[in-house]
Amino acid sequence: MPHRAFALFILPSLLAMLVFIALPLMSVVFQPFHVEHPQVLVQQETCDPFGCKTETRVDTEAMAELNAAAPQGGFNGIGTYLDAAHLAVAEVRAIWAGAAEISTVVAEVLNLPFYRALLFTLIYTVVVSPSSLALGFLIAVSVNILPRAARGGVIYLTLLPMIVPSVIGALTLFWMIDQNGIIGAFLQWVTGDERLSLKASGALSWATLFAHGIWSNAPFVFIVVFAALQTVPRDTIEAAMVDGASRLERLRLVTLPQLQPVATFLMLILVMDNFRVFESIIGLSATAHASSLSSLIFIALRGDTPLFGSAAATSMLTVLCIAILLLPSMRNAWTTFRTKA
Repeated sequence: MPHRAFALFILPSLLAMLVFIALPLMSVVFQPFHVEHPQVLVQQETCDPFGCKTETRVDTEAMAELNAAAPQGGFNGIGTYLDAAHLAVAEVRAIWAGAAEISTVVAEVLNLPFYRALLFTLIYTVVVSPSSLALGFLIAVSVNILPRAARGGVIYLTLLPMIVPSVIGALTLFWMIDQNGIIGAFLQWVTGDERLSLKASGALSWATLFAHGIWSNAPFVFIVVFAALQTVPRDTIEAAMVDGASRLERLRLVTLPQLQPVATFLMLILVMDNFRVFESIIGLSATAHASSLSSLIFIALRGDTPLFGSAAATSMLTVLCIAILLLPSMRNAWTTFRTKA
Protein backbone atom coordinates (compact mmCIF):
# COMPACT_ATOMS: atom_id res chain seq x y z
CA MET A 1 0.00 0.00 0.00
CA PRO A 2 1.43 3.44 -0.91
CA HIS A 3 2.43 5.62 2.03
CA ARG A 4 -0.08 8.32 1.11
CA ALA A 5 -2.97 5.84 0.94
CA PHE A 6 -1.89 4.30 4.25
CA ALA A 7 -1.72 7.73 5.92
CA LEU A 8 -5.22 8.62 4.69
CA PHE A 9 -6.47 5.22 5.86
CA ILE A 10 -5.27 5.62 9.47
CA LEU A 11 -5.90 9.39 9.72
CA PRO A 12 -9.48 9.10 11.09
CA SER A 13 -8.35 6.64 13.77
CA LEU A 14 -5.43 8.87 14.75
CA LEU A 15 -7.70 11.91 15.02
CA ALA A 16 -10.19 9.99 17.14
CA MET A 17 -7.40 8.76 19.44
CA LEU A 18 -6.09 12.31 19.76
CA VAL A 19 -9.48 13.80 20.61
CA PHE A 20 -10.88 11.06 22.84
CA ILE A 21 -7.72 9.62 24.44
CA ALA A 22 -4.64 11.85 24.22
CA LEU A 23 -6.24 15.21 25.05
CA PRO A 24 -8.32 13.92 28.02
CA LEU A 25 -5.25 12.11 29.33
CA MET A 26 -3.21 15.32 29.14
CA SER A 27 -5.99 17.08 31.04
CA VAL A 28 -5.96 14.41 33.77
CA VAL A 29 -2.17 14.77 34.11
CA PHE A 30 -2.43 18.56 34.29
CA GLN A 31 -5.51 18.96 36.52
CA PRO A 32 -4.14 17.57 39.87
CA PHE A 33 -1.74 20.50 40.11
CA HIS A 34 -4.70 22.86 40.51
CA VAL A 35 -7.57 23.15 42.97
CA GLU A 36 -11.02 24.59 42.57
CA HIS A 37 -11.45 28.27 43.33
CA PRO A 38 -12.78 28.93 46.86
CA GLN A 39 -16.39 30.03 46.91
CA VAL A 40 -16.98 33.76 47.12
CA LEU A 41 -19.70 34.32 49.71
CA VAL A 42 -21.72 37.49 50.13
CA GLN A 43 -24.22 38.61 52.73
CA GLN A 44 -27.63 39.45 51.34
CA GLU A 45 -30.40 41.08 53.37
CA THR A 46 -33.98 40.29 52.47
CA CYS A 47 -36.97 42.01 54.00
CA ASP A 48 -40.66 41.17 54.15
CA PRO A 49 -43.64 42.51 56.15
CA PHE A 50 -42.53 40.42 59.12
CA GLY A 51 -38.99 41.79 59.26
CA CYS A 52 -35.56 41.47 57.67
CA LYS A 53 -33.07 38.66 57.70
CA THR A 54 -29.53 38.19 56.40
CA GLU A 55 -28.62 35.23 54.23
CA THR A 56 -25.28 34.00 52.95
CA ARG A 57 -25.09 33.02 49.31
CA VAL A 58 -22.48 32.29 46.67
CA ASP A 59 -21.58 35.25 44.49
CA THR A 60 -22.12 33.69 41.07
CA GLU A 61 -20.79 36.70 39.19
CA ALA A 62 -17.51 36.71 41.12
CA MET A 63 -17.18 32.93 40.69
CA ALA A 64 -17.80 33.30 36.95
CA GLU A 65 -15.02 35.89 36.73
CA LEU A 66 -12.60 33.62 38.60
CA ASN A 67 -13.42 30.64 36.40
CA ALA A 68 -13.07 32.78 33.26
CA ALA A 69 -9.66 34.05 34.38
CA ALA A 70 -8.35 30.61 35.44
CA PRO A 71 -10.63 27.76 34.27
CA GLN A 72 -8.27 25.13 35.65
CA GLY A 73 -8.40 26.61 39.17
CA GLY A 74 -5.64 27.84 41.44
CA PHE A 75 -2.17 26.32 41.26
CA ASN A 76 -1.54 23.88 44.11
CA GLY A 77 1.59 22.00 43.02
CA ILE A 78 1.66 18.48 44.44
CA GLY A 79 -0.50 19.53 47.38
CA THR A 80 -3.49 17.59 46.06
CA TYR A 81 -1.49 14.36 46.05
CA LEU A 82 -0.34 14.97 49.63
CA ASP A 83 -3.65 16.08 51.19
CA ALA A 84 -5.85 14.05 53.53
CA ALA A 85 -7.97 12.65 50.69
CA HIS A 86 -4.98 11.03 48.98
CA LEU A 87 -1.52 10.15 50.33
CA ALA A 88 -2.28 11.99 53.61
CA VAL A 89 1.39 12.68 54.36
CA ALA A 90 0.71 14.91 57.37
CA GLU A 91 -1.81 12.47 58.83
CA VAL A 92 0.54 9.50 58.38
CA ARG A 93 3.34 11.41 60.12
CA ALA A 94 1.03 12.27 63.02
CA ILE A 95 -0.05 8.64 63.36
CA TRP A 96 3.56 7.46 63.25
CA ALA A 97 4.62 9.96 65.90
CA GLY A 98 1.73 9.20 68.25
CA ALA A 99 1.51 5.40 68.02
CA ALA A 100 3.80 3.07 69.96
CA GLU A 101 3.23 -0.20 68.08
CA ILE A 102 3.61 -0.81 64.37
CA SER A 103 0.32 -2.73 64.25
CA THR A 104 -1.49 0.34 65.58
CA VAL A 105 0.18 2.52 62.95
CA VAL A 106 -0.84 0.15 60.14
CA ALA A 107 -4.43 -0.09 61.41
CA GLU A 108 -4.82 3.68 61.67
CA VAL A 109 -3.18 4.34 58.30
CA LEU A 110 -5.44 1.79 56.61
CA ASN A 111 -8.41 3.62 58.10
CA LEU A 112 -7.60 6.71 56.03
CA PRO A 113 -9.86 7.04 52.94
CA PHE A 114 -7.26 6.53 50.20
CA TYR A 115 -5.42 3.67 51.90
CA ARG A 116 -8.68 1.94 52.85
CA ALA A 117 -9.79 2.08 49.21
CA LEU A 118 -6.36 0.94 48.02
CA LEU A 119 -6.41 -2.03 50.40
CA PHE A 120 -9.80 -3.23 49.16
CA THR A 121 -8.81 -2.68 45.52
CA LEU A 122 -5.63 -4.72 45.94
CA ILE A 123 -7.39 -7.56 47.79
CA TYR A 124 -10.19 -7.60 45.21
CA THR A 125 -7.69 -7.75 42.36
CA VAL A 126 -5.55 -10.45 43.98
CA VAL A 127 -8.58 -12.64 44.78
CA VAL A 128 -10.78 -12.15 41.72
CA SER A 129 -8.17 -12.18 38.93
CA PRO A 130 -6.63 -15.66 39.49
CA SER A 131 -9.99 -17.09 40.57
CA SER A 132 -11.63 -15.86 37.35
CA LEU A 133 -8.74 -17.28 35.33
CA ALA A 134 -9.02 -20.67 37.02
CA LEU A 135 -12.83 -20.85 36.71
CA GLY A 136 -12.82 -19.77 33.07
CA PHE A 137 -10.11 -22.31 32.27
CA LEU A 138 -12.07 -25.13 33.95
CA ILE A 139 -15.23 -24.20 32.06
CA ALA A 140 -13.35 -24.03 28.74
CA VAL A 141 -11.72 -27.45 29.27
CA SER A 142 -15.06 -28.95 30.29
CA VAL A 143 -16.88 -27.55 27.26
CA ASN A 144 -14.05 -28.63 24.96
CA ILE A 145 -14.59 -32.31 25.82
CA LEU A 146 -18.35 -32.16 25.31
CA PRO A 147 -19.93 -33.50 22.13
CA ARG A 148 -20.17 -30.79 19.47
CA ALA A 149 -23.97 -31.00 19.45
CA ALA A 150 -24.13 -29.99 23.12
CA ARG A 151 -21.60 -27.17 23.00
CA GLY A 152 -23.86 -24.46 21.58
CA GLY A 153 -26.31 -24.29 24.47
CA VAL A 154 -23.61 -24.60 27.12
CA ILE A 155 -21.55 -21.80 25.51
CA TYR A 156 -24.62 -19.54 25.37
CA LEU A 157 -25.40 -20.08 29.05
CA THR A 158 -21.76 -19.52 29.99
CA LEU A 159 -21.65 -16.20 28.14
CA LEU A 160 -24.75 -14.81 29.84
CA PRO A 161 -22.73 -12.74 32.36
CA MET A 162 -21.09 -10.99 29.39
CA ILE A 163 -24.45 -10.28 27.79
CA VAL A 164 -25.95 -8.83 30.98
CA PRO A 165 -24.45 -5.41 31.87
CA SER A 166 -22.36 -5.48 35.03
CA VAL A 167 -24.59 -3.01 36.87
CA ILE A 168 -27.73 -5.02 36.04
CA GLY A 169 -26.05 -8.20 37.22
CA ALA A 170 -24.99 -6.50 40.45
CA LEU A 171 -28.53 -5.19 41.06
CA THR A 172 -29.99 -8.64 40.42
CA LEU A 173 -27.57 -10.16 42.92
CA PHE A 174 -28.41 -7.34 45.35
CA TRP A 175 -32.08 -8.34 45.26
CA MET A 176 -31.22 -12.04 45.56
CA ILE A 177 -29.10 -11.58 48.71
CA ASP A 178 -31.77 -9.51 50.43
CA GLN A 179 -33.37 -11.11 53.47
CA ASN A 180 -36.48 -11.73 51.37
CA GLY A 181 -34.44 -12.80 48.33
CA ILE A 182 -33.79 -16.39 47.31
CA ILE A 183 -30.14 -16.44 48.46
CA GLY A 184 -30.72 -14.46 51.65
CA ALA A 185 -33.71 -16.56 52.70
CA PHE A 186 -31.85 -19.78 51.90
CA LEU A 187 -28.86 -18.80 54.04
CA GLN A 188 -31.18 -17.89 56.92
CA TRP A 189 -32.86 -21.29 56.61
CA VAL A 190 -29.52 -23.16 56.50
CA THR A 191 -27.97 -21.30 59.45
CA GLY A 192 -31.21 -21.00 61.44
CA ASP A 193 -30.42 -17.31 62.02
CA GLU A 194 -33.30 -15.09 60.90
CA ARG A 195 -31.18 -11.98 61.46
CA LEU A 196 -28.37 -13.09 59.12
CA SER A 197 -27.83 -10.47 56.42
CA LEU A 198 -25.21 -10.44 53.68
CA LYS A 199 -25.61 -6.67 53.44
CA ALA A 200 -25.01 -5.92 57.13
CA SER A 201 -21.76 -7.88 57.51
CA GLY A 202 -18.56 -6.40 56.14
CA ALA A 203 -16.93 -9.80 55.55
CA LEU A 204 -20.03 -11.18 53.80
CA SER A 205 -20.29 -8.02 51.68
CA TRP A 206 -16.70 -8.49 50.55
CA ALA A 207 -17.37 -12.16 49.78
CA THR A 208 -20.41 -11.14 47.71
CA LEU A 209 -18.35 -8.59 45.79
CA PHE A 210 -15.67 -11.19 45.10
CA ALA A 211 -18.26 -13.73 43.93
CA HIS A 212 -19.85 -11.19 41.58
CA GLY A 213 -16.44 -10.24 40.19
CA ILE A 214 -15.51 -13.86 39.48
CA TRP A 215 -18.94 -14.53 37.94
CA SER A 216 -18.68 -11.52 35.60
CA ASN A 217 -15.04 -12.11 34.56
CA ALA A 218 -15.10 -15.88 33.99
CA PRO A 219 -16.98 -15.77 30.62
CA PHE A 220 -14.30 -13.58 29.05
CA VAL A 221 -11.59 -15.99 30.21
CA PHE A 222 -13.68 -18.94 29.00
CA ILE A 223 -14.17 -17.65 25.46
CA VAL A 224 -10.46 -16.76 25.02
CA VAL A 225 -9.21 -20.06 26.46
CA PHE A 226 -11.79 -22.07 24.50
CA ALA A 227 -10.59 -20.43 21.29
CA ALA A 228 -6.96 -21.09 22.26
CA LEU A 229 -7.74 -24.76 22.91
CA GLN A 230 -8.71 -25.16 19.28
CA THR A 231 -5.17 -24.17 18.26
CA VAL A 232 -3.40 -26.83 20.35
CA PRO A 233 -1.71 -29.20 17.83
CA ARG A 234 -3.82 -32.30 17.50
CA ASP A 235 -0.86 -34.46 16.49
CA THR A 236 0.91 -33.65 19.76
CA ILE A 237 -2.13 -34.74 21.75
CA GLU A 238 -2.47 -37.91 19.71
CA ALA A 239 1.22 -38.68 20.24
CA ALA A 240 0.71 -38.31 23.99
CA MET A 241 -2.28 -40.66 23.80
CA VAL A 242 -0.19 -43.23 21.95
CA ASP A 243 2.44 -42.99 24.68
CA GLY A 244 -0.25 -43.84 27.23
CA ALA A 245 -0.71 -40.39 28.82
CA SER A 246 -3.96 -39.98 30.72
CA ARG A 247 -6.35 -37.08 30.16
CA LEU A 248 -4.94 -35.25 33.18
CA GLU A 249 -1.35 -35.82 32.03
CA ARG A 250 -2.18 -34.55 28.53
CA LEU A 251 -3.74 -31.48 30.09
CA ARG A 252 -0.75 -30.84 32.36
CA LEU A 253 2.09 -31.70 29.98
CA VAL A 254 0.68 -30.72 26.57
CA THR A 255 -2.21 -28.29 26.85
CA LEU A 256 -1.06 -26.04 29.71
CA PRO A 257 2.38 -25.25 28.20
CA GLN A 258 0.66 -24.34 24.93
CA LEU A 259 -1.72 -21.97 26.74
CA GLN A 260 0.88 -20.21 28.91
CA PRO A 261 1.14 -17.08 26.68
CA VAL A 262 -2.65 -16.83 26.60
CA ALA A 263 -2.83 -17.18 30.38
CA THR A 264 -0.27 -14.38 30.81
CA PHE A 265 -2.25 -12.13 28.49
CA LEU A 266 -5.50 -12.88 30.30
CA MET A 267 -3.95 -12.22 33.72
CA LEU A 268 -2.72 -8.81 32.56
CA ILE A 269 -6.16 -7.90 31.24
CA LEU A 270 -7.88 -9.13 34.41
CA VAL A 271 -5.54 -7.20 36.71
CA MET A 272 -6.09 -3.96 34.79
CA ASP A 273 -9.85 -4.48 34.68
CA ASN A 274 -10.36 -5.61 38.28
CA PHE A 275 -8.22 -2.79 39.68
CA ARG A 276 -10.90 -0.43 38.36
CA VAL A 277 -13.72 -2.16 40.23
CA PHE A 278 -16.68 0.19 40.59
CA GLU A 279 -19.97 -1.18 39.24
CA SER A 280 -20.13 -4.03 41.74
CA ILE A 281 -19.77 -1.69 44.73
CA ILE A 282 -22.46 0.70 43.48
CA GLY A 283 -24.83 -2.00 42.21
CA LEU A 284 -24.62 -4.00 45.45
CA SER A 285 -24.89 -0.83 47.58
CA ALA A 286 -21.76 -1.93 49.44
CA THR A 287 -20.24 1.53 49.92
CA ALA A 288 -20.67 1.22 53.70
CA HIS A 289 -18.28 -1.76 53.80
CA ALA A 290 -16.07 -1.35 50.72
CA SER A 291 -14.61 1.49 48.70
CA SER A 292 -12.28 1.33 45.72
CA LEU A 293 -10.09 3.90 44.02
CA SER A 294 -12.69 4.24 41.26
CA SER A 295 -15.44 4.89 43.82
CA LEU A 296 -13.28 7.67 45.32
CA ILE A 297 -13.19 9.27 41.86
CA PHE A 298 -16.97 8.99 41.63
CA ILE A 299 -17.43 10.58 45.06
CA ALA A 300 -15.10 13.46 44.16
CA LEU A 301 -17.04 14.26 40.97
CA ARG A 302 -20.58 14.14 42.31
CA GLY A 303 -22.33 16.99 44.07
CA ASP A 304 -22.77 20.67 43.26
CA THR A 305 -19.02 21.40 43.28
CA PRO A 306 -17.12 18.60 41.53
CA LEU A 307 -13.52 18.23 42.72
CA PHE A 308 -11.81 17.73 39.38
CA GLY A 309 -8.32 18.06 40.82
CA SER A 310 -8.98 15.43 43.47
CA ALA A 311 -10.54 13.03 40.97
CA ALA A 312 -7.65 13.50 38.54
CA ALA A 313 -5.09 12.90 41.32
CA THR A 314 -6.82 9.65 42.28
CA SER A 315 -6.88 8.65 38.61
CA MET A 316 -3.14 9.22 38.26
CA LEU A 317 -2.43 7.27 41.45
CA THR A 318 -4.60 4.44 40.10
CA VAL A 319 -2.61 4.37 36.86
CA LEU A 320 0.62 4.33 38.88
CA CYS A 321 -0.58 1.40 40.99
CA ILE A 322 -1.58 -0.59 37.90
CA ALA A 323 1.81 0.09 36.32
CA ILE A 324 3.56 -1.18 39.46
CA LEU A 325 1.43 -4.35 39.46
CA LEU A 326 2.17 -5.01 35.79
CA LEU A 327 5.87 -4.18 36.04
CA PRO A 328 7.08 -7.77 36.70
CA SER A 329 5.09 -9.15 33.76
CA MET A 330 6.27 -6.40 31.44
CA ARG A 331 9.85 -6.96 32.57
CA ASN A 332 9.60 -10.71 31.88
CA ALA A 333 8.09 -10.03 28.46
CA TRP A 334 10.87 -7.58 27.63
CA THR A 335 13.54 -10.06 28.80
CA THR A 336 12.00 -12.81 26.68
CA PHE A 337 11.87 -10.51 23.66
CA ARG A 338 15.52 -9.47 24.07
CA THR A 339 16.59 -13.10 24.50
CA LYS A 340 14.82 -14.20 21.31
CA ALA A 341 16.14 -11.17 19.45
